[in-house]
Amino acid sequence: MHMEPGVVTGAKLIVSYVTAVGSIGLAAKLATDTIRHDGGITSLAARSVATTALVFGFFEVLPHYPVGVSEVHLILGSTLFLIFGAGPAALGLALGLLAQGLFFAPFDLPQYGMNVTTLLVPLYAMSLLAGKIIPKRTAYTDVKYGQALALSTMYQAGIVTWVAFWALYGHGFGVENLSSVLSFGSAYMLVIVVEPLIDLAVLAIAKTMHGLKGSMLLNRRLYQAETL
Repeated sequence: MHMEPGVVTGAKLIVSYVTAVGSIGLAAKLATDTIRHDGGITSLAARSVATTALVFGFFEVLPHYPVGVSEVHLILGSTLFLIFGAGPAALGLALGLLAQGLFFAPFDLPQYGMNVTTLLVPLYAMSLLAGKIIPKRTAYTDVKYGQALALSTMYQAGIVTWVAFWALYGHGFGVENLSSVLSFGSAYMLVIVVEPLIDLAVLAIAKTMHGLKGSMLLNRRLYQAETL
């Protein structure tokens, strides 16, 4: 989902700065919710360190391929959300992306506003969807395939939508640009086939590790259903 340098340039980058501020605001809200309802600031900090390291690894270690106007990554946003919670996932995505730019891909830093928006707004939307489709009496270790698929679809579709927006905003509706956007979208949506299976595999492993219940490093909802 990294926007390639040159897709949006000049004064048009101002829009990405504005959306980035809004996206960081959403991340701050999710982080505040974690502090209030899921372990406090110490837990948020510990989980955010873990998610930042994981996101950095996802970007640098896992396979990623340039397709059309961007790159196809296996970001595992829904996995981070289910295991660590929305606040730590949001901070991990923002900080992991920043670390990659600072240490390995400085040419991506001018696109940081676009890229962080592309990651965080779909995460926020996914967190809202989770509240609607996963009953409060269900711990996340008991999430079904259909629910995991819905979360992943929401997240990946949001990423594709934002990438398409940036590409069309930067280069218009020419045939070549539209073709590049469609190529990226088609390739990226294949991630939906893989990510829910990874979610369920990770959740199945977590379900066997009862000693982790109550750990400050994990989302409280992972093992414990909400009180009705």
